[in-house]
Amino acid sequence: MVTLAAIVLNVLIGAGVVALTLRLQRSGTPTPVAAAVAVPDRPALAREPENIVERLVVGLKNRKAARVGLSVLSLALLLGAAGVIGYPFYTNLYQGRLQGQLDRQLASPELRDAYLNRSIGEGDSLTRIKIPRIGVDTVVVEGTTASALRAGAGHYPSTPLPCEIGNVAIAGHRTTYGRPFHDMDQLQPGDRVTLETPIGECTYEVDEDPFIVAPTQTDVVANTPESAELTLTTCHPKGSARQRLVLKATMVSAETFDA
Repeated sequence: MVTLAAIVLNVLIGAGVVALTLRLQRSGTPTPVAAAVAVPDRPALAREPENIVERLVVGLKNRKAARVGLSVLSLALLLGAAGVIGYPFYTNLYQGRLQGQLDRQLASPELRDAYLNRSIGEGDSLTRIKIPRIGVDTVVVEGTTASALRAGAGHYPSTPLPCEIGNVAIAGHRTTYGRPFHDMDQLQPGDRVTLETPIGECTYEVDEDPFIVAPTQTDVVANTPESAELTLTTCHPKGSARQRLVLKATMVSAETFDA
């Protein structure tokens, strides 16, 4: 919502400045008079500006520097609006290409060995998360740094590995980089979340409706050593990092693959 409002405001301001610039240019263009028509030699009567636009036009008409500045401002605003609109498309394209690489890595013998040795590097494939209700099928990487999260979703390194006992926590983007958690607010108790790792898979069942917390409320990813839980986090509201949306689920089944 915030991003959309920023786009609309930027476009409106840019368009308004362009319109003002064009009107200013037209007002400075003399109207041609036919040579055969006689023009009485009488002084022109000055008309008082009737609105703020006309006052701006009159004020800027004889100020070349101001006109140039106005043109530059209008161009900058329109380019800014284009950038705001285009950024999510760029990040989604980048994430799509990266997911292809991560998908191959997740199936590799080298990653399986690293997983067993608990030596997965930051930004490397860790697990695949599937949430059928909202159409999520994304490879999750290790780490939650800005660089790692370009994959779309990342595992909190301080929490257990997927399908282990404890509170497994995963953060995901909501409006950029594939926006895997865009519709996380639509999940309900009873919905299923599956994690597929190089050595097995497990399924969690949502316990309660998603809830909102402050970014500083890190206890939501605190460990639960006596139970197998999953916590998903994302930004809230959409387009803003002012709060966090949190989802809690409990493991209901697990399977280990043969070596």
